[in-house]
Amino acid sequence: MITKTKLAIAIPASVVSDTPHLREKTSKVGLIGRAAAIFRVDKIVVYPDDPKSNQERDLDFISLLLTYLETPQYLRRRLFKIEPRLQFAGILPPLRTPHHPLSGKNKDLKVGQYREGIVLSKAKEGLLLDIGVERPAILRETQFSIRDRLTVQIINLGERTEVQTANREDIPVYWGYTVQTEKHPIAQIVNKSEYDLTIATAKLGDKFENKASSIQQKWNQSHNVLVAFGAPTRGLQEIVQQEGTRLWDVFDFVVNMIPDQGTATVRTEEALFASLAILNVQFNH
Repeated sequence: MITKTKLAIAIPASVVSDTPHLREKTSKVGLIGRAAAIFRVDKIVVYPDDPKSNQERDLDFISLLLTYLETPQYLRRRLFKIEPRLQFAGILPPLRTPHHPLSGKNKDLKVGQYREGIVLSKAKEGLLLDIGVERPAILRETQFSIRDRLTVQIINLGERTEVQTANREDIPVYWGYTVQTEKHPIAQIVNKSEYDLTIATAKLGDKFENKASSIQQKWNQSHNVLVAFGAPTRGLQEIVQQEGTRLWDVFDFVVNMIPDQGTATVRTEEALFASLAILNVQFNH
């Protein structure tokens, strides 16, 4: 197994609350997904941040779009139904990650290559999978169900392409993110989580450059890192205050990633690009 530091980000459900139209909401979520993919985020946690309102709809909407965006194009029509929330899915930017291959030709497949697939049907030899080429591949493991999405590795390119299941952890290239929809507020998520390093981004935090060395030391010893972001109208410190606690009591570090900002506020998707770029240069996880 390849050992590396896993990076997760936490974004609030109200990230789309300041955008009234579905098209603009879709575009904003697309930017979040692109930022996550560019900087090799392993997991996106979507959390509720306003206890005074029912955010279940926004939580589900953001998670749906992020999952749709992460899914290879050739599998989307099999895994997602036509529904109003995906009305503007066509404007989502392509991720162009390694698990979103451009080629759909059998002749371009190579032994050892990884693909995402979905179980189509059962056959005498095993299971038939759509892996995004003209002909289904055969998987001789039979414990999976129709419509299961699997990560597989090509092991034979004979008359029929043969694959075996693969562990995403063993793939030597970035293989996309997973989406976790939370029902608990951010402080509870951090307190009960598996993360051994948690970082809050906040305007009132310490300048990142002043904490970079301390964060680096803990980052090097961590397996799971969480970086949390606030909402368009309220920073993380205000969100956590609603839960009756202080930001500094919840997270290991509270840092300002954009000191001396020229605007009154920084949108969540803007903070994502700025913060993840700095972390990428500093730690190159």
